[in-house]
Amino acid sequence: MSRLDENKTRQNAVNLQDEKNVHWDQDMSYGQYLGLEALLSCQRPVSNEHDEMLFVITHQVSELWLKQCLHEAHAAARHIAADQLRPAFKMLSRVARIQEQMIQAWEVLVTMTPSDYVSFRDSLGQSSGFQSHQYRELEFLLGNKHPGMVKVHRSHSANYQRLMSVLQAPSLYDISLQLLARRGFELPASALDRDWSEPYEACAEVEAVWADIYASTDDHWDLYELAEKLVDTEYNFHKWRFSHMKTVERIIGHKSGTGGTSGVSYLKKALDLKFFPELWSVRTSL
Repeated sequence: MSRLDENKTRQNAVNLQDEKNVHWDQDMSYGQYLGLEALLSCQRPVSNEHDEMLFVITHQVSELWLKQCLHEAHAAARHIAADQLRPAFKMLSRVARIQEQMIQAWEVLVTMTPSDYVSFRDSLGQSSGFQSHQYRELEFLLGNKHPGMVKVHRSHSANYQRLMSVLQAPSLYDISLQLLARRGFELPASALDRDWSEPYEACAEVEAVWADIYASTDDHWDLYELAEKLVDTEYNFHKWRFSHMKTVERIIGHKSGTGGTSGVSYLKKALDLKFFPELWSVRTSL
């Protein structure tokens, strides 16, 4: 018997043993555990166009990743508030990896040409990613607070109340600044006690504190690492925004968005927004 035949025989024996080890009458199957019957029945294109399935699945997968991002980011905020930075670092690192997956999703969607999209675009009606309550919650949690953005969700009471609670609570950055104050750094009262529902405004005093931390990393290593984890999160968020904008531009050009937004021009403006402004400006002063 040749070595190739021996390998095939050995592999067949392994496969047979694996089959014997499988408990076919188990209490819970793979599909039951993951709820696959319900999950895989959620893809219901409203047109007969081939490419609409890709559009639906891409956005559904992104919503699942957003759910995990929120799970990790909220937990990271709680750990930072409790001065438990090590688990927060792991959670923020995971958010960054998830963001990489979400960025890659645009690479799949751009296989759709303008003609492909136009063939079913009218079927979308007024639905738009702008209406994603999970995306809005993540932006609020990271610090892009705008009370007016909640109005679109008033028709769904649970989502509206959830967004209002996150809007009115300290952001991830606010919680990080409170940690710096507890560690003995002098921060202005305006950065520590304010209307949390309003956007954070950068100030020189906060930048000076971060500059001290970056200048003495050995003395403040965990705070220095926190700063870099926050920058990683925002950096990947900007890459996701940029990929989103270029995908929209490639597929629909400068047409208006389906939800009434201005499309590409609106997405370009979003690229200028910053969640943690002093962590970017401090790089110039170091």
